[in-house]
Amino acid sequence: ICSLSVWVILTLWLLLSSLSPLIEKISDHKDFKKLLRTRNNVLVLYSKSAAAAESSLRLLSSVAQEVKGRGTISWIDCGDTESRKLCKKMKVDPNSKEKGVDLLHYKDGAFHTAYNRAVTLKSMVAFLKDPEGAPLWEEDPEAKDIVHVDSEKELRRLLKKEDKPLLMMFYAPWCGVCKRMMPSYQQAATELKGKYVLAGMNVYSAEFERIKEEFNVRGYPTICYFEKGKFLFNFENFGATAADIAEWLKNPQAPQPQAPETPWADEENVVYHLTDEDFDKFIKDHSSVLVMFHAPLAAWAAAPRQLPGVLAAVDATVNKALAERYHISGFPTLKYFKDGEEKYTLPHLRTKKKIIDWLQNPEAPPPPEPAWEEKQTSVIHLAGEDFRESLKKKKHTLVMFYAPWCPHCKNAIPHFTTAAEVFKEDRKIAYAAVDCAKGQNHDLCKQEGVDGYPTFNYYNYGKFVEKYTGDRGESGFTTFMRTLRERDHERVGKKKDEL
Repeated sequence: ICSLSVWVILTLWLLLSSLSPLIEKISDHKDFKKLLRTRNNVLVLYSKSAAAAESSLRLLSSVAQEVKGRGTISWIDCGDTESRKLCKKMKVDPNSKEKGVDLLHYKDGAFHTAYNRAVTLKSMVAFLKDPEGAPLWEEDPEAKDIVHVDSEKELRRLLKKEDKPLLMMFYAPWCGVCKRMMPSYQQAATELKGKYVLAGMNVYSAEFERIKEEFNVRGYPTICYFEKGKFLFNFENFGATAADIAEWLKNPQAPQPQAPETPWADEENVVYHLTDEDFDKFIKDHSSVLVMFHAPLAAWAAAPRQLPGVLAAVDATVNKALAERYHISGFPTLKYFKDGEEKYTLPHLRTKKKIIDWLQNPEAPPPPEPAWEEKQTSVIHLAGEDFRESLKKKKHTLVMFYAPWCPHCKNAIPHFTTAAEVFKEDRKIAYAAVDCAKGQNHDLCKQEGVDGYPTFNYYNYGKFVEKYTGDRGESGFTTFMRTLRERDHERVGKKKDEL
């Protein structure tokens, strides 16, 4: 018994001595409440004993290193006499769990959810970087035969060593078309295992700009076919079944542009397909043309024959010269040509009625919504050359790194702007923004650790402190600043008491 006790004590000592300084061991309820009050993204490991926590803590030490500044890892040993009361107050009993450990997540000072995703470094890091985000594709058991690529280095290695024909899906986690296609894609990966390799790579974040440029990723998904590391063709049947993918792989070919002057759907719909080769001639031959630049899944609504103009369509994923010439960056894009010259871009035409009504009386579209930085708000818009100097003037600054085209950014901007208004009279507090899509800011965003949009960084007199991963609504942004301000008042109060 004595030797057993010595072994337990020795094990506990070794565990504590090797515990990462980034993992905060908590035993007191007041300390835990303070932790939740001052940190807005906390993953807590509850264990029935120190021994039960050992393997989890080894993994969490690596997780803590990866999410430093963006999330907090804490450990509560419910087997310890001092911590037992805390576990009871929190109503957590790790003894009821198979491995004697329980992982719970707290967000903005309150319980958020039990961690029930894959217990791996990659999944846990992804969760703490975006607690509201969907699970990674590789967490789906049905996707076990997809080769999941995480970095440019891994991609290069795969292309270099793989002898079998390879199909690579470059995707974004929010992309609806990608999500609809994934079940067929992963089924094909399983059925074709050993003959072909089907892979996937999330290239949405800014760190993959070089990859997107190299493989011409203009939209999601972009699916590339390789043989012995060499890119040959794109696969563009985004509604394909597993059988369709298998059939195409037997005889892979470049997408074939459709012939021009062919009705889109039937004889009642007069929509002409245009290509790089015949576009200029067609525009010159017709005095009034409304052109939709589209991806394969986009389509015109049924159009009547009697229109005061011609409807045409260009598959911009195939006719890339035209897409580049007219700066097509999203689908669908509608452009109106008059007497052979481009006259208007028409983002407001999205329904059959609006298109027909507009063609009856073609006129300039309403002026575009002014850019965020052009509006009068309390948000400070920063650029590379004045970034650091501007931040040094404020004690607390929350900076939003964004791209104007990013849907998550568009959702967050109104809330961030409103929060800035709340604190506009406080000279120590600022809300700032950096447009990472501007060339002059590319290096700055990379330097500040921006790997996706939006990214929120908190700075204290210009010095980076942590990444903000809380709620992206007005209350989340304002609560974060109020907490910092209250902390300042507490420090001032303590100094007065000491004097």
